[in-house]
Amino acid sequence: MGEDLGSARDPRGDRWRRRAPDDGGAVLVLCAHGTRGPRGRAAVGTLVDALARDRPGTPVRSAFVDVQPPAVADVVAALAPERDVVVVPVLLSAGHHVGHDVASAVAPWPRAVSAGPLGPSPLLDDVLADRLAEAGARPGDAVVLAAAGSSDPRAAADTARVADALRERHDGEVHVGYGAVARPRVPAVVEQLRARGAARVLVAPYLLGPGFFYDRLVEAGADAVAAPLLHRPDGTLDPRVAQAVWARFDAAAPQPVAG
Repeated sequence: MGEDLGSARDPRGDRWRRRAPDDGGAVLVLCAHGTRGPRGRAAVGTLVDALARDRPGTPVRSAFVDVQPPAVADVVAALAPERDVVVVPVLLSAGHHVGHDVASAVAPWPRAVSAGPLGPSPLLDDVLADRLAEAGARPGDAVVLAAAGSSDPRAAADTARVADALRERHDGEVHVGYGAVARPRVPAVVEQLRARGAARVLVAPYLLGPGFFYDRLVEAGADAVAAPLLHRPDGTLDPRVAQAVWARFDAAAPQPVAG
C-alpha cells in the first residue's frame, strides 16, 4: 500500500497539505516517540512543517515508535519498495526504540536506513545551554539535567556525555536525574542539592517538547525549569533542531552517483 508523495498528512489535524514536487532523492521519515498529549503532537507537527519548508524537494513524513500512529514500520514499508528512505529518530539518546523498533523497521528494506538518534549533538548541547540561560540560570546555580530514563546502558552513556557538555557551558555543578526507569529521579536530586546547601536549583529538561514528563518536572521543587529544546521562549522553532535533523539525514542518505 503506497502513499501519494505529493501530499502529506498533517499530524496536528485532519487536513492535507500540498507539497512541492520532490527531487527524487531519499524520503526523510521523522520518527518520534509518540504522545497522547496535544502539545507534544503539535510540537512534532511544527518540526515536520519546518523541515518541509527547508527543503521543498525532499518529502518529509512523520512516524512513531509508541502510543500514536502511524508506526514507523508501516511508514517505511509503504515507501521503501520504491524510494530510498532515511529514518531520523528524534530521540535524544540510543536505547531500545532506536536499537529495536527503528532498526527492525528498516531491516527488511535494502533502500531504508536509520540515521541513528538525534542526540547527543553539539547543536543540541548549545540549545540546551541556551534554554537554561533563558530560564534565568546564574553562575553557581546547581543544575539537574533531566532525562527521560532508560534501562539501556547506551542511553545512560549518552546522557552522561550531554551532562559533560552542559558542564562546559554552565558555571555551576550539573547532576543527572531521570523521569522513569533509571535512577536517581529528578525530585530526589533536587532535594539532595537543597540538603547540601544549594542556594538555587534549576532543571534543564533534555526533552524536545512538552508532555507528561515535562509537567512532572515543573512539580519537582526546583527554582526554575527551562523550556524544552524545540522552541524558543517566544514560541518560535529553534532552527538548530532542524539543522541537527538535516545533519543526521545528510550523513545517512545515499549519495548521488556522479554522471
